[in-house]
Amino acid sequence: MIIRKRTIDETDLRNKRVIIRADFNVPLDHDHQITDDTRIRSTLPTINRTVDEGAKVILCSHLGRPNGKPDPRYSLAPIARRLQRLLGKEVLFAPDCVGPEVEKLVARMKPGDVLLLENLRFHPGEEKNDEAFARALASLADVYINDAFGAAHRAHASIVGIPRFIKTAAAGYLMKKEIEYLQGAVADPIRPFVAILGGAKVSGKIGVIENLGKRVDKVIIGGGMAFTFLKAMGLEIGNSLVEDDMLDFARGIHEHALLRGVKFYLPVDCVVAAGREPGAETKIVPMQEIPKGWYGMDIGPASVRLFTEAVQNAKTILWNGPMGVFEVDAFSRGTQAMAHAVANAYALTIVGGGETNDAVHRAGESESMSFVSTGGGATLQLLEGKELPGLAALPDQER
Repeated sequence: MIIRKRTIDETDLRNKRVIIRADFNVPLDHDHQITDDTRIRSTLPTINRTVDEGAKVILCSHLGRPNGKPDPRYSLAPIARRLQRLLGKEVLFAPDCVGPEVEKLVARMKPGDVLLLENLRFHPGEEKNDEAFARALASLADVYINDAFGAAHRAHASIVGIPRFIKTAAAGYLMKKEIEYLQGAVADPIRPFVAILGGAKVSGKIGVIENLGKRVDKVIIGGGMAFTFLKAMGLEIGNSLVEDDMLDFARGIHEHALLRGVKFYLPVDCVVAAGREPGAETKIVPMQEIPKGWYGMDIGPASVRLFTEAVQNAKTILWNGPMGVFEVDAFSRGTQAMAHAVANAYALTIVGGGETNDAVHRAGESESMSFVSTGGGATLQLLEGKELPGLAALPDQER
């Protein structure tokens, strides 16, 4: 069932003080320079709409894990500078997110002004969902807009606390888009529906595998988790990553899929390395010939051909998790090849956040996908069919 929440389009923003919870948790390098501003750009439609309505726009976000105290390494100052460039207008920056100084800055705002508050997690009250902290944030505004899908799985003060104290609350454009794509794909997909699942561990994706397994026509398994499935089938996997306590689960998932007529694809070859250290000897072997003591690091060329063939006739593709250790050049080819295969498929293509997002970005295929989710944990939780606290806190759409 698709959740219908009140959105920004159904909310009066004119001349109001609007607090927008954004997800500006972007990667920074050692010099505090932003290395990927996708999450900032994703919130621009919501910010621009609010500015156009003549609202006073107050933006808030977390960045990193400063553990409840101010830490200059996690300041949102670089975000304010980037926003200023992207919006083409001045972005005021507050030295804190609550307190008298912030209240003075808000009081001086004119319609159309944009103010970015300092990192919410500089206060322990954010992650503890402290009522006093949520009230202090809520007191700054008349309207609350949640556009932070990437943080919607957290029951934090800025996610579930503020809406308790601001009567008018709604989802922003990014939040709306994420829900429509992710829930829509799972609830009512155009078939054939193919799920590509990768990443290191089966245990991290149990809910997703179970939920999607009931709905898809084909499942493609890659990445480290494939070795748990292969070991469950009795194959020698050398020193490859495996979760021995997940073998029965993997066997059960495989058998249930086959009973339901779901096509289940596992790698047929892989790139193995003699060790984990850089420069270790590598070779490509069939899955049945992984040498004892070697490590499986990526899917091989035959697996790429098989998986590419499997997505050719798909009408909906959902991809979550890389095919190997894609951050290392020597083991990035499988994931890159899958990014190209998914991008070239004549289908609705949804990339499920986190590492997969990064992999698709590196492959230069972000623009070719129908939708790239900005969430990591939130995406997984939604694909598991679980309720997100951030969504539950927003009012339902009026019928």
